[in-house]
Amino acid sequence: MKILYFAWLRQRTGTGEENLSPPPEVTDVGGLMRWLSARSPGHAQAFADPAQVRCAVNQDFCGPDHPVSSGDEVAFFPPVTGG
Repeated sequence: MKILYFAWLRQRTGTGEENLSPPPEVTDVGGLMRWLSARSPGHAQAFADPAQVRCAVNQDFCGPDHPVSSGDEVAFFPPVTGG
């Protein structure tokens, strides 16, 4: 699974991209966020307030109950991005 981080999530996690294999019990975005939170203190800080994190799976915006699988691209970003 390809995980992308943008804006302050990138700063807190210390990376813009990771290729990971979550355990089988991670079946949706919310579960992925909880699992990622345990990876490092920076990840924990990035996902400390899940209400402040938006997500897209395979470039489609989605909520925490959206399913994820091994071949997905999952992007996390703040509610408002500049540009």
